[in-house]
Amino acid sequence: MIKMPMLGTHNVYDVHYQQKLATSHTRDRHKLYPYPKKMKRILIILGICFLILSCSQKINDKSNVKALLVHQLKNTHTNQEWFVPTKTAIEGLTPEQSNWKDSTENHSIGELVSHLIFWNEINLKAFKGEKVSEFNEDNKETFMKNSAVDWEFAYRRLDSIQTEWERLTENATDEQIKEWSPEIANMASHTAYHTGQIIYIRKKNGWWTKK
Repeated sequence: MIKMPMLGTHNVYDVHYQQKLATSHTRDRHKLYPYPKKMKRILIILGICFLILSCSQKINDKSNVKALLVHQLKNTHTNQEWFVPTKTAIEGLTPEQSNWKDSTENHSIGELVSHLIFWNEINLKAFKGEKVSEFNEDNKETFMKNSAVDWEFAYRRLDSIQTEWERLTENATDEQIKEWSPEIANMASHTAYHTGQIIYIRKKNGWWTKK
């Protein structure tokens, strides 16, 4: 039997095997990670790309919120889609018709318009940073009866306020949209609600001929 040559207490072939194994591991490691610096740069670039995409998505989300608010404001003002807008709802009414009331505590059309003007305008002033006095009166005080002159003014005034809301919202900053989006959305819903009441009064009295 041939004895394996020994080197000290270690087998020579063991030493050669270990050296070969170490060389192989080093070579394999380089095969797996041939360009560690290059990989690091790629990962950094990918991270930056994901960050940019994330910021872009946030910007798009804010833009979508703004577009939605403007769309709702226009729908409650002049654009008829799901419901009748205020401008269509009150056009063609006489001062007498605007002051008509039934025998209940329901409001007249003129009173509803007065109420919308009050709250839409007070919010508009606050949005523009103007000083607004705190309202401590009864909300009933915002429903005011009008004369012939008052009615013509009220019709134009509500139209002007709604137009300005649309313009300011379209040009609002991201900070303004973030702060005011719930208020603007609620205001649009509030306007649509009372516009529905106006249409009901007109239909009840035969003053509504539009489809």
